[in-house]
Amino acid sequence: MRNKYYFISDVHLGIKREIDNKEQEDILVNFLEEIKTDAKELYIVGDLFDCWIEYKYVVPKGYYRFFSALYDVVHSGVKVTYICGNHDFWIGKYFKDEFGIEIYEKPIELAVNGKKFYIHHGDGLAYKDTGYRILKKILRNKVSQFFYSLIHPDIGIWLAKASSAKSRTHTKMKDYSKHDGLKDFGYQKIKDGFDFVIMGHRHRTAFINKDTGYYINLGDWIYNFSYGLFFDNEFTLNRFYDYKTKTILPADRRKIN
Repeated sequence: MRNKYYFISDVHLGIKREIDNKEQEDILVNFLEEIKTDAKELYIVGDLFDCWIEYKYVVPKGYYRFFSALYDVVHSGVKVTYICGNHDFWIGKYFKDEFGIEIYEKPIELAVNGKKFYIHHGDGLAYKDTGYRILKKILRNKVSQFFYSLIHPDIGIWLAKASSAKSRTHTKMKDYSKHDGLKDFGYQKIKDGFDFVIMGHRHRTAFINKDTGYYINLGDWIYNFSYGLFFDNEFTLNRFYDYKTKTILPADRRKIN
C-alpha cells in the first residue's frame, strides 16, 4: 500500500570525498529500490547533485544507475518533487521531460492528512549571508543563465564544479553568528501554523519540538545518509546506511529521533 512520504536532502552526487562516488550512488539506488514499493511521494529537498548545470542539449555525464532507479520509482506510481538547492540552481526541463518530476525553485507548502508542511532547502536563511542571497538572484536569473549557456559545456560545467567546491570551503569557514537562522525561520513558520518545517542545507540532522510543531533538518547523504518519513501521521528521522560499518541498516535500527 502506497501510504508513506519520504524526504531526502543534500545527497551531493559527484562530490569528492572519502567514500567512492559509485558507492554513494549504489547506496542511493538501494534506497530508491526499497521505497518504490510503499512510497506515495518522495521529496528531494535540494542539492541532489554537488553541481548540476543543464544546457539545452547537454547534461552532466554519469549517474546512469541513479537515473534508471529514479525512472523506476516514478513509473511505479510514486510522485517525486524536487526543490532546488544552492548546488543545483540551474535545472531546466530535463527532470520534467525525462521523468515527470515537478521542479520548484522556491519553498513549497502542502497538507497531508490534516498536517501542514513547509519545505525549504534552507539556503539564504542563515544570518550574515547577504552575499549569497544576492548571488542567488544572479545565478537564478534567466538572462545570466542564457549568457552562461554560450560557454562550451566542457568549460561551463568545469567552472561550475570548481565554483561549487570553493563555495563549500567558504561556507564551512564562514561565521554565520551563534544563532541558527534556519532554525529561527522554522520556528516562525510553526507560529504561522505549520506542523512540520522541513529543511536541509546544514548537513546536520535536527528534530526539534517547538510549541505546536516540529523543526526538522534532514541531514545529508555524505556522512549521515538520513531521510525523513511521514507515515500514520508521525514524522521520523531515519538513517539508511551506517557510514562506519559500511552497511545498510535494518528497518528496526534506523530511527534517529
